[in-house]
Amino acid sequence: MALLFLLLTYFCSLSTQGKPTHNHNKSISFSFPLTSLRFSGSNVRTLYPSFVSDTNKNPRRQPRPNPSSYSFKTTFKYSMALIVALPIGTPPQTQQMVLDTGSQLSWIQCHKKLAQKPPPPASFDPSLSSSFSVLPCNHPLCKPRIPDFTLPTSCDQNRLCHYSYFYADGTLAEGNLVREKFTFARYQSTPPLILGCATDSSEDKGILGMNLGRLSFASQAEISKFSYCMPTRRTQAGVSPTGSFYLGENPKSGGFQYINLLIFPQSRSMPNMDPLAYTVPMQGIRIGAKKLAIPKSVFRPDAGGSGQTMIDSGSEFTYLVDEAYNKVREEVVRMVGPRLKKGYVYGGVADMCFEGSPIEIGLLIGEMVLEFEKGVEITVDKERMLADVGGGVHCLGIGRSNMLGVASNIIGNFHQQNLWVEFDLANRRVGFGKADCSRAV
Repeated sequence: MALLFLLLTYFCSLSTQGKPTHNHNKSISFSFPLTSLRFSGSNVRTLYPSFVSDTNKNPRRQPRPNPSSYSFKTTFKYSMALIVALPIGTPPQTQQMVLDTGSQLSWIQCHKKLAQKPPPPASFDPSLSSSFSVLPCNHPLCKPRIPDFTLPTSCDQNRLCHYSYFYADGTLAEGNLVREKFTFARYQSTPPLILGCATDSSEDKGILGMNLGRLSFASQAEISKFSYCMPTRRTQAGVSPTGSFYLGENPKSGGFQYINLLIFPQSRSMPNMDPLAYTVPMQGIRIGAKKLAIPKSVFRPDAGGSGQTMIDSGSEFTYLVDEAYNKVREEVVRMVGPRLKKGYVYGGVADMCFEGSPIEIGLLIGEMVLEFEKGVEITVDKERMLADVGGGVHCLGIGRSNMLGVASNIIGNFHQQNLWVEFDLANRRVGFGKADCSRAV
C-alpha cells in the first residue's frame, strides 16, 4: 500500500562502542547507549520481508516463494526502529542494523569502496576483513533436504548461495549468505556467524534478526539474554534522549517482572502461527479504570494459530485482532467519540485518530494497561497514548491486524517506551521493568 502522507520518523541509534559490564555472578555483558535521531518521511518503510510469487500479488497475504498457498509472513508498518551499531569483521567495521525481534536472518550492507562510485555511508567492505567468507552453493543451508521457507535461497551464477527479500513497499534486499564475526572487544568475538551480505538495497542499514530461529543472531551467538530500554518519542527541542541495549546480563534485571514464553514446535502445522516469535500469555486490556470485556482466548493461539500475541521490536504500532480492537474502539468512542477525525484511517489500519492537543485527549481517555499472567502489566501512561503521525494528526498507537492480513496480536515498540524489555532465552521468559530510559545508561 503506497504511503500518501509524510511521517515523523525517529530512529534509536547505538553508539559504535560497546561497554563491557561485570555483574554479580562475574559474567560479562555488553551495553550500548541508544540515542534518538530524526529522519524524513521518505525513510518510512515496512520492516518485515514479504515473500512474493508471480501468481499471487495480494499485498495483504504474501505467500512463501513456492507454489504453496500457505501465508508465511506479512508486513508491519513502522516509523520508529531500534538501530544498533555493532562492530563486525576483523578488524571491526561499525555497521548500523535494525534490532528486530520478529525476524531471523541478520544481514548487513556490503559494498566495495570503489573510487568512481562512493558506497553508502557505513557500508561493509568484505575485502578489508580477514574473517569474511562466502557460502558456496553446496552448503547444506543453501540446498537443504527440507526447504527452509524462513530463509529462501538459491544458487547464483557465481555458484554462491543467494537470497532475495522483497519488502511490501517495493524495496529489494538481496545478496549472498556469508560468514563473519562480531567483535565486541579485543579478545571477545563471536565465531563466524551466517549473515546476509546485501549488495542491492536502497537502504544503508541492515537487520539484526533476534527471534527464536536457529539462524538468528541470538541463537548463533548463543546469547543467553538481551534487553533494551527505549526512550520516549516526545523530546525537548535540541535534546536527544539516550537509552540502553544489553547483550548478556543486565545489572538492573533484579527489579524486572517475568512472564513465561509460550513455545510451539516448528513441526506443528498452524497456518497462522509464527513459531519463531516471542509469544506471550496476554490476558486482557484496561482503559482508565475499566476492564474491557475481551475473552482471554482472544489473546491465545487457536488450533490454526490465530490469536497469537507476540512482542515485536520491529513493529511501531500495536496490532489487535478484530474482537479486541473493536472493544478498544468502543471504549475510546464512548469517551472521546466527538473528537475523532471522521473518515481518517492512518496507514489503512488505524482509525482512532484526532486533531487537537494529544495531551488533552490522552487525559480524557486515561492510561491503558496490557495484562499478562502472574499479575504482570505494561502500563501506557495517558500522556503517551497518542502517536504523532504528521499534519497535526495524532492516533492511538493501535491498528487492526486483519488489515495487514494477519490474525495475530502484536505488541509494538510504541508501547515499549520507558520500559526495560528483557528476553531471557535460557529460561524462556520475557521480563519488564519500568524505567526512565533516557537515564538508563
